[in-house]
Amino acid sequence: MRKICHPRLNGFSLVELMIGITLGLLILAGLATVFTQSSQARNEVERNNRQIESGRYAMSIVTEDLRMAGYLSSFDSYQQIIKPGAPPLAGATAMPDPCNATLSGNASSWINSFFFHVQGVDNVVTATIPSCLSDVRTGSDIVVVRRISTCVAGPTAAAGCDAVITGAPYFQASNCYTAGELATNTGSSTDYLSNFVLATDTSATTMGKHAINCTSQADFNRYLVRIYFVANNNVGTDGVPTLKRAELGAGGFTIVPLVEGIETMQLEYGVDSSGDGVIDAFNANPDTYNSCSGAGCVGNWLSTYAVKVNILARNTELSPGFTDTKTYKLGQLANGNDNIFGPFNDGFKRHAYNSTVRLDNPAGRRTP
Repeated sequence: MRKICHPRLNGFSLVELMIGITLGLLILAGLATVFTQSSQARNEVERNNRQIESGRYAMSIVTEDLRMAGYLSSFDSYQQIIKPGAPPLAGATAMPDPCNATLSGNASSWINSFFFHVQGVDNVVTATIPSCLSDVRTGSDIVVVRRISTCVAGPTAAAGCDAVITGAPYFQASNCYTAGELATNTGSSTDYLSNFVLATDTSATTMGKHAINCTSQADFNRYLVRIYFVANNNVGTDGVPTLKRAELGAGGFTIVPLVEGIETMQLEYGVDSSGDGVIDAFNANPDTYNSCSGAGCVGNWLSTYAVKVNILARNTELSPGFTDTKTYKLGQLANGNDNIFGPFNDGFKRHAYNSTVRLDNPAGRRTP
């Protein structure tokens, strides 16, 4: 019987095995590089998206509140307070303290500050920081917005409105033509004192609701004072610049972080210095506009009917391999020069946002 011989079965040689491993490692290295680059690109896109959303959100918060600045519901203050020829706010010659949180009945300090719909601090330095703020970023601006809430708190609270907060300030205006409530328009700039009440005790807000039924109590609304500023840190000393807001509540101000990654906020105010209802100029500091002093500067703020808002937002994380060598124009300085920031020469990406806001409420009251 013939014997059949099978060929010898051999495995990979050492050389073949090493070549195969080398090729496999090269493929893995390529895949790892692609994965790493894809991951880095995705992270960069996410960082940029967060920065864009932060900038837009910060701009939305500030501009929406500014748009409501000076809202007083049905109360019309123009004829009694800043009408032509009358001294502003009973001859006030200085701006009020933004951090005043003490109210006793119709205290004059509150009454005067109430009608300053906006008030700002330009190009912050340590000496100009309001006492109720902390960790304020040097060189940024501060803006105070004053108004009443659009939500009726009582005596018949509107659906969805917050309950009355004990010790918080509330506003009530009279629409009742009875002695001691509506002013008689005698020409005195203090006539308005009998038109409304500011109180932390809502039981004291007892003005009449309207001319037909003076026994019915008028609604009252929360009095809002909000101070917007940029802080050096979001939490503790994390080094993340953040837009924050100090809010007036029961007994004082509470600071609330709003948007992280906001590096600076720069503002210009549209002032109608001629009293014709048309903005004459935008200036970063109405306290010095037209070389004013005393009551003149007070008048500048009362005649501010628009605000240009400039915000510089940055990523909260460094972008590997990136250096920011750009400069950013954020409006103009009070002296008329361009307000330039940068180059920062660091690894944070930035974007500038700007918007012009018409202050509808004081501008609308301006026309007699």
